[in-house]
Amino acid sequence: METETRTFEALLYAGAEILKNAGIEEARLDAWLLLEYLTGKNRAWYFAHRDEKASGSLASEYEKLVKKRAAHIPLQYIVHQVFFMGCEFYVDENVLIPRQDTETLVEEALKLLEDVKRPGILDLCTGSGCILLSILAARKDAWGTGTDIMENALKVAEENGRRLSLADRAFWVQSDTFSADIFQEKNGNIPVKYDILISNPPYIPAGEIDGLKEEVRLHEPRTALDGGEDGLDFYREITPSAAGYLKPGGWLLYEIGWNQGRAVSELLRDCGYQKVKVIQDLSGLDRVVLGQHACP
Repeated sequence: METETRTFEALLYAGAEILKNAGIEEARLDAWLLLEYLTGKNRAWYFAHRDEKASGSLASEYEKLVKKRAAHIPLQYIVHQVFFMGCEFYVDENVLIPRQDTETLVEEALKLLEDVKRPGILDLCTGSGCILLSILAARKDAWGTGTDIMENALKVAEENGRRLSLADRAFWVQSDTFSADIFQEKNGNIPVKYDILISNPPYIPAGEIDGLKEEVRLHEPRTALDGGEDGLDFYREITPSAAGYLKPGGWLLYEIGWNQGRAVSELLRDCGYQKVKVIQDLSGLDRVVLGQHACP
């Protein structure tokens, strides 16, 4: 892409061609979204000004963005923005990109909390914090704790909490599942009990990661993808201990891979959970497994 003075329309066309030749599936849409991000202008403005000349500096910056996307860096990491459950989240290469499928998990959690006053939520493997923060945004009386093993992921979650004005109700803890001190009964500490324990853990079988799209396997954090040999490592680790952090009648909710419903459901039943259920996403694929901690 040459960066001499060109019209906005010419810039957009050239950007789309570069992305198309690089094998980007939605080349024209991504080319437009990069131009929108760079200029801060909407489509109405573009159509009214597409024949105007763009500055050389703008054209040069646009070329840099297009080249990043042509290298299959996810668009969301370039613009540091993704929308989830009606909220805008900051994302970078330290966290998974929130996906619409995960909204099914949040929606089920909100249904279970409808009659719970001031609910507490524990979100394991929180990443960007999108699950916990979306629940807090929908429930003004809710509070919660988000954990992640990666410090840089927690920085992203904390930033999102600030941007969404939820920092006073969201608490972030670096922890490998339940390893942090706040989860241990020692030195007089009594672990908090929550109404819901929710998690979108790594669940891709290790042997399948190299077959994922380039955007995912090369750019999203592998630690947030790799669920071990069969993808179930984290479910096996979390489920037996989860009841210790739930109030009687509290709920455990997981996002799962499309073919993991039966196996994860059996794990919950084996650990004494009741009302175990598999929920499908909008595509009709198994997406959520939930179960209730037995009341005494």
